Formats: sequence, C-alpha cells, structure tokens
Amino acid sequence: MKFQKLLVVCIGNICRSPMVEYLLKREFPALEVSSAGIHAMIGHPADDKAIHSMMQQHTCTDISSHIAKQLNESMLKQADLVLVMTASQQQFIEKTWAFSKGKVFRLGHWRNKDILDPYQKDQDFFNATCSMIKDCLTDWYEYL
Repeated sequence: MKFQKLLVVCIGNICRSPMVEYLLKREFPALEVSSAGIHAMIGHPADDKAIHSMMQQHTCTDISSHIAKQLNESMLKQADLVLVMTASQQQFIEKTWAFSKGKVFRLGHWRNKDILDPYQKDQDFFNATCSMIKDCLTDWYEYL
C-alpha cells in the first residue's frame, strides 16, 4: 500500500517532527506531508539547533519557515500514515483517538527504536537525532 497523506508527530512540533516533515517533502514532493505536536508549542518556529542540523547534514534542507501546530482529531482522520517518535506517543494517540489504531507507527518501527527528544540538549545531540531520523526514515521509503 502506498500512502498519500502523512502526518508526523512529536511533543512540541519544533524539533523532531519538523525535521521528518521537511525531509519527506524533499524526498517525496508528490506526498502531502504535515506535522503536529501532542503538546505543541503553538506558533513557535523550529528550534534553532534543529534548523542548524538540517542545514548542515541534509543538503541545506531549510526548516526555518516551520510553525508549530497542535495535533487534533481532524489531522489524524485525514492521514493515511502517522509517524511518531516514541512508543509512548503511539500509545497516547491510540488511546486518545481509538480510530487511529493501525495507522500510527514509530518512525523507528523497523529498528525497534525511539527517537529521543533533543529539546534543550546540545548541538551534538541534535545532530545525532537528525542522523537517526534520516536513517530510520529510509526504512519507510519503499512504502511511500
């Protein structure tokens, strides 16, 4: 099954999910990709360290125009696939919106890995997170 509409979710929607969103948009321009946060920092831009990691490690993928949005039921209903960063985020979404079961997966599903939150960590942690995101994302390419 090929997916058309993807939703990427993390906690604040300023670090991990924007990184994934913009990488997917770059690699798959025909897909409709968006991101949101479970406890979003609504209206905030992407974290400066996330912007720096993406510009340095991913051929100048600029996420500076990103604005954080709060996850809601409508977003989940519209999405064909929802990628989250951790098992606890998956559990929260599936418990809160039972209809979403079966379309919510961890980005690191194929590697049985969570993508830990780099928020308020140093640049090296952001860079490592960015690399892990890219590695885990490639596992999904055959389905997109």
